[in-house]
Amino acid sequence: MSKRGALMSGVKFREILRLAWEGFSDREIARSCGCAHSTVQDYRGRARAVGLTAEQVQGKADSEILAFLGKKPHRESVIGGPEIDWSWVSSELKRPGVTLALLWEEKIQGQEGACSYSAFCRRYCQWAREHEVTLRQVHSPGEKSFVDFSGLKLSYSDPETGAVHDAEIFVGSLGASNLIYVEATPSQKVEHWLGAHVRMFRYFGGVSVAVVPDNLKAGVTTACRYEPELNRSYLEFAEHYGIAILPARSKKPKDKAKVEKAVQDIQHWILAPLRDREFHSVAEINEAIRPLLETSNARPMRQYGISRRDLFERIERPALKPLPLLPFELATWKHARINIDYHFEVERHYYSVPYYLVRKDMDIRITEKFVEAFFDGKRVAFHSRSRSPYQHTTLYEHMPPEHQAMRSCTRERFISWSEGVGAETARYVAMLFAKKSHPEQAFRSIMGLQRLAKKYGSVRLEAACTRGNHFKLTTMRSIRTILETSKDQLPLEGEPEPIQNLFHANLRGVTNFH
Repeated sequence: MSKRGALMSGVKFREILRLAWEGFSDREIARSCGCAHSTVQDYRGRARAVGLTAEQVQGKADSEILAFLGKKPHRESVIGGPEIDWSWVSSELKRPGVTLALLWEEKIQGQEGACSYSAFCRRYCQWAREHEVTLRQVHSPGEKSFVDFSGLKLSYSDPETGAVHDAEIFVGSLGASNLIYVEATPSQKVEHWLGAHVRMFRYFGGVSVAVVPDNLKAGVTTACRYEPELNRSYLEFAEHYGIAILPARSKKPKDKAKVEKAVQDIQHWILAPLRDREFHSVAEINEAIRPLLETSNARPMRQYGISRRDLFERIERPALKPLPLLPFELATWKHARINIDYHFEVERHYYSVPYYLVRKDMDIRITEKFVEAFFDGKRVAFHSRSRSPYQHTTLYEHMPPEHQAMRSCTRERFISWSEGVGAETARYVAMLFAKKSHPEQAFRSIMGLQRLAKKYGSVRLEAACTRGNHFKLTTMRSIRTILETSKDQLPLEGEPEPIQNLFHANLRGVTNFH
């Protein structure tokens, strides 16, 4: 080693001292031993300073000679030091609160020939590098789940049409125990993506603190190294489970190395064995995957000497959060601009919002049973979902006043009103409906009668309708004319003239003429 004062092997520093005592120059010794001139100077100077002789070196250990020269060796190199099970250290580090410092204090410190804490850390890091452990990602139990789709797919054929389809393979992995979840889905659409998440947590029997996905469109609307924009449905899913979504950086597979390794493993252990199987549905594929998945999770991991399932039961299951009491209701979101008729469209069906929100941009939430509209973060409309195409679902309270007035026009409502006025009015209204080929053609005429009732009163309208029915008048205008000319107060033909009261103070009786 060329660094001044650096330690070297016992054979080499012994050779340096021997040649120095034999009288060779520093440069000759450096050339012979393959070390730096300054290193030879250092060892010769130290031996001269302490008076070290060739006789004193005989029979002594390298560590004793180095100590006499004032060059203390690294404690991890001391013969007889404790042997350390680094796979056990790695497993313990995954448990909550466990650190290298704690393990060193519990197991190493105080033992005869024990290494220092810094040496303990260096040796663990060296072992970790040799066993391909990613040092930048130390995952605590229950902390993260990593999810992605496998590049390889399995095919299935429609038994009726014979058409062949590819099934996507969803893969999830827990960070601490490496427990794997696998299922086939029809596509990478949002509903299949989130449905796989729900079933993954059900398989784990709990929920991790965070989920680390790739930047696929079903999860991330806009990929960004620093501020990725998540899909609205994915955010709703995270809120329901009380978790955080931490998308991996674009083109940084090490951010989700756990699931990358899981994908490689399931391609070897699950997808490859099923490559020649014939399937007719996604459900059949999942039935074939399940036993192979259990076998994979039960297989011992080479670097840990324990299976994923056993490690999960030991350190990760207790750390997972419980599943929510209510199941997650899958919803999709879309943006919509409200049309001039205050309706928006979902799958060719039209739903209303309050009329004053015409031409506003809204967020539409769509579930299996309901459709909701949100404006400025507030829900402004809620409808039961309809599957009837080109039809309208309109709430009365969403309509402007003039439309509400029109909506209140129904045959039943008009008949009920006319019966409340009187029998002759009800008879006249029935005649107007009978005269028209469509009920709505009589609506305006009857609305005219309602206006006359407000102006002249129900009693006079009943009298006018009586006259109209008697003379078989068939228009609202005829009733209006009767009321305007006060003919509703005249007797009908064939009725006796009403007897007027002729008695008053100016009249004299028959007794005045005797």
